[in-house]
Amino acid sequence: MASRVHVSVLPLLLLLAAALPAGALRFDLRSGHTKCISDEIKVGAMAVGKYHIVVPEDQQELPDSHRISLRVTSPYGNSLHFAENVHSGNFAFTASEAGDYLACFWAPDHRPPTTVAFEFDWRTSVSARDWNAVAKKGQVETMELELTKLEDTIKSIHDEMFYLREREEEMQELNRRTNSRMAWLGFLSLAICLSVAGLQLWHLKNFFERKKLL
Repeated sequence: MASRVHVSVLPLLLLLAAALPAGALRFDLRSGHTKCISDEIKVGAMAVGKYHIVVPEDQQELPDSHRISLRVTSPYGNSLHFAENVHSGNFAFTASEAGDYLACFWAPDHRPPTTVAFEFDWRTSVSARDWNAVAKKGQVETMELELTKLEDTIKSIHDEMFYLREREEEMQELNRRTNSRMAWLGFLSLAICLSVAGLQLWHLKNFFERKKLL
């Protein structure tokens, strides 16, 4: 069944921005604490991540206490990557479930407490592809490379539009079911109220008849 999809300019710009490569984000993590980062990924999308601890400004090299652990889990709780007490690492996977993927970092508990700074670069879909490696491997001309990147970006936006449309249809179906159930609940509540009112009238009638007031 064919349908028409209406897309405003702002969501399109947001999708384009999400498709462009982004730099690594820097976080501060207190020892003994946990920090989690989530990203919504659709089925079949590729995801890559790199992380490393930043050397403190007042030191020449990383202290041995500056280590982090990481676990990446799928929306249904399946573990996709795990590293314990490391200085750096990376991971890559192709999403087999749609939803929010979670990357949780934690630092070992130390006395006195320390703050570990680390950088985390998590890319998905088009931004997960290494275009420089593609260009070097295939000896692709600059214009052809840009066209290939644009084609992949448009495909990603197209897939994202249909994914959002499916999510919208699911929400509409849920709203319809909810409204139908609320309507039946309203009818049931009305029937119960009328039944209780009828029983009260019947009880009052019998009471007055026993008292010979009627």
